[in-house]
Amino acid sequence: MDWKSLILKNKPVADEYRAPQGKISLLDAVPVRCEHIMTEWEGECAVLTYPRFKYRWVCRFLLSKGMSPNIRVTLEEHGTAVWQLIDGKHSVSEIVSLLAGHFKDESNYATRVTAYVMQLRKDGFIRLTVKS
Repeated sequence: MDWKSLILKNKPVADEYRAPQGKISLLDAVPVRCEHIMTEWEGECAVLTYPRFKYRWVCRFLLSKGMSPNIRVTLEEHGTAVWQLIDGKHSVSEIVSLLAGHFKDESNYATRVTAYVMQLRKDGFIRLTVKS
């Protein structure tokens, strides 16, 4: 079991959402931000911050002086636009539709958004649910 699973293991899930059972279309999934991810802002870009270590006591032994106990990931313009719409209410298809104007000059932006959502899930920043 990885550290992200341990952090989220005891978190209650809203009644209106449930974990996907079987196969569902990614476009029908509703991305939800994980509770251990904090969002900060640097100008127009979102900065995602999460703990460097699974257990806090490890920080005392492994962090050298001046090293942050958190890891920070700065999102670029398009990533920030997607992150702002990941609120547990919009499905991936709704996010793609809402970002049509933002990606107006790019072809295949829908593929780019879905790939980005899958990468966020793989990295443990979000989880995918389905509306009941």
